[in-house]
Amino acid sequence: MATVELRFSAQPEHVRTARLVAAAVARRAGVDEAVLDEVRLAVGEACSRAVGLHRSHGITAPIWVVLTEEEKSFSIEVGDEVPGPGDGAGSGAEPGTRGATPGGGRDEPESEADADSEDEMGLAVISGLVDDVEVRSAADGGVIRMSWPKTPTPAVS
Repeated sequence: MATVELRFSAQPEHVRTARLVAAAVARRAGVDEAVLDEVRLAVGEACSRAVGLHRSHGITAPIWVVLTEEEKSFSIEVGDEVPGPGDGAGSGAEPGTRGATPGGGRDEPESEADADSEDEMGLAVISGLVDDVEVRSAADGGVIRMSWPKTPTPAVS
């Protein structure tokens, strides 16, 4: 199982690099050429979402991306360090969503609502691009895990 790991500061200009690396590693792993645009777009959305979360919460820790080639699939995990609801019972939050409760005591609740809707939009785009996607959120950060099937290699006779 081959793995490539990236870490980058929460700057929007680094998202393009993550997209390019993801597409190159996916191609090398044997992901169908027709799917590479979806890989690029999904990684771009996931990384942009993580960058936005870090910046809006003032977190300076890097975003991390792990690209893993498995026997029959290729997976990508994009992680952030923004605390989520964790397993707090009764939090009412959907898995993977972030944001304060209404009336969370901020001076600009509309900007917080805008950030939440951008977060949800990014997750919707990713879900539309990737059939196998999982979003997890915990007290130590969140992870979006996406995977694609590899193109079977023809048997050589």
